[in-house]
Amino acid sequence: MAEVIWGLATSHVPSIGAAMDGGKTQDPYWKPLFDGYRPAREWMAEHIPDVALVVYNDHANALDVDVVPTFALGTAERYPVADEGFGPRPVPDLLGAPDLSLHLLERLVDDGFDMTVLQHLEVDHGCTVPLSVYCPEPGDAWPCAVIPLLVNVIQHPQPTAARCYALGKAIGRALREDPGDTTVAIFGTGGMSHQLAGSRAGFINPEFDRMFLDKIETDPEHLAGLSRADYVAQAGSEGFELVMWLIMRGALSEQITRVHDVYHVPASNTAAGLALFDNSGVSATTTRQP
Repeated sequence: MAEVIWGLATSHVPSIGAAMDGGKTQDPYWKPLFDGYRPAREWMAEHIPDVALVVYNDHANALDVDVVPTFALGTAERYPVADEGFGPRPVPDLLGAPDLSLHLLERLVDDGFDMTVLQHLEVDHGCTVPLSVYCPEPGDAWPCAVIPLLVNVIQHPQPTAARCYALGKAIGRALREDPGDTTVAIFGTGGMSHQLAGSRAGFINPEFDRMFLDKIETDPEHLAGLSRADYVAQAGSEGFELVMWLIMRGALSEQITRVHDVYHVPASNTAAGLALFDNSGVSATTTRQP
């Protein structure tokens, strides 16, 4: 069976990628966040998976807003990096894992999830920034294959937190049913609290974010029980992206070990967070940034 060895929850703020691409990670504005990433990066570099399943949302770069699938799974052999208006990020294209993608697709459909199939896909910062958080210097190729899983967190009605958590559990079951011995890491991306427009533009809620960072490990059912309105009220309209962390968490075991976390405000008018979890069943050294 395929083995999920770790899960990473991380913000996918586009300016995080821009700071890396522009060599600004040690500037005073960015240094606390990137210093906070270091322990997680060191641990992940010692636990390289065969495949990373990256859960993210497209930002109207690959998918037209006239056609917005609730859940979409990439099945391609290669995923080019999208041009988001300033040229593609200077990072490698993603190599896919089509056999595992097709296995997931079949099992998820059989489990009642009507997945959209993406046989061609250009990936934007929602996918590439988390990969850069994981591996800041990939060279000519990322260290593992990638399967993109896209979620509609932009256009109403978005999937509920409960539905996202259930999808994660279905992914975990599907991976355990895979006949191979592939090791897999699951990325849940987006958030934390932020709102980019309207009367609450600039809204950040550290109290909610810290609650979420705690309960994503210890009580994900509580987070899955929150409504769309709860997320928008407490985390902001764009903070609703946090439901994608629940897909990652659902795919992990009930008992996991927190390896490291970091929380930083602001990162381009956004609360940025990271939480790394060991799913191997072996105790890991835990580090936490104050």
